[in-house]
Amino acid sequence: MIMSGWLRPRRSPYGGRWAFARLSPVIITVLITGLAFSTPREIAISRLLPAAPALAAAMWPVLPTVLLGMFCLVVMIGLGFVYPDLGTQYTAAAIVAVTLAAAYASHVRLQREEILLQVRLVADAAQRVLLRPLPRRIESVEIESLYVAAQEQARIGGDFYEAVGTPYGVRLLIGDVRGKGLSAVGAASAVISCFREAAYDEPDLRSIIDRLETSIARHSAAFPGQDLPERFATALIAEIPHGGGQVRLLNCGHPPPLLVHRGKLRVLEPTVPSPPLNLAALVGDRYCVDTIMFAPGDQLLLYTDGVTETRDRAGEFFPLPDWMRRQSPQPPGALLDRLHHDLLQHSGGRLDDDIAALAVRFPNALGRGGRPIDE
Repeated sequence: MIMSGWLRPRRSPYGGRWAFARLSPVIITVLITGLAFSTPREIAISRLLPAAPALAAAMWPVLPTVLLGMFCLVVMIGLGFVYPDLGTQYTAAAIVAVTLAAAYASHVRLQREEILLQVRLVADAAQRVLLRPLPRRIESVEIESLYVAAQEQARIGGDFYEAVGTPYGVRLLIGDVRGKGLSAVGAASAVISCFREAAYDEPDLRSIIDRLETSIARHSAAFPGQDLPERFATALIAEIPHGGGQVRLLNCGHPPPLLVHRGKLRVLEPTVPSPPLNLAALVGDRYCVDTIMFAPGDQLLLYTDGVTETRDRAGEFFPLPDWMRRQSPQPPGALLDRLHHDLLQHSGGRLDDDIAALAVRFPNALGRGGRPIDE
């Protein structure tokens, strides 16, 4: 499933195995009850009955947990009639005590889950502001995006991207703030917000980078921290003029994009390296803009280092250029779906870093409604 300009869905843990796990307290209760009535009194399997409500507290609401505890108590009383010297009163007291504790634990768990849900909703809202959904097409250029957080429950990270249609053409931004946590998120937000304004105002890419450099420097000065000397971001800006024909790239320490031109792959290394954002004062502010042919049918892949640094169990990096060479011509959304699938397969389903990517295609021709003929 493709979600244009938004997060790719992660596989939910609440599938068939989770549904089976939720029934485990009932299964344990039935199993212990059956063994308690069918085994000799000396084995005293019934003493395990308090485990059922204790387990239910981890996954059930309060009322079902209490009802299960009451059922276990009834079972224990019934066993007392079958085996009068079983010590029913002690086990029954244990069931009551554990059930009360389990009900309280269930109540606390539900409260924390509610708080977590609210936090995730806020994080989702912040994510939509930071990485707002991109249009699938800007002018005649098709665009799709991919963002996957390394942590299962994460919503925000230091990777960022943006695409806007401007008087100068379609302008794209992708980057990665060094570090993690709120510090990286704040720096990424500052860069994206600045780009959204500068992309419309500035006539050339160097002027945009100057604005971004100033923005991240001001953000770092306004929010100082222990990591201030190391707070920087790699960034890549691409500009596709109206009508296509070429793409201009300004790469500030970012992984080089990949271009498929007439079936052949090119790794677009910068002619002259440009410094990452917030490091120009240390290494100089010389920026180089490269112009590359971008013809109808060509496809451009922009990505962060989380893609190429994805490792398998043997420690081998994901071979992105070789992978790209094996891909047949396809829409940007299908390309990113395949990339997401193969990254998870390569890493065994576990990602060590956030990944972000933009796939851009200049279609061969447009039919009715502005849709590419080859779709």
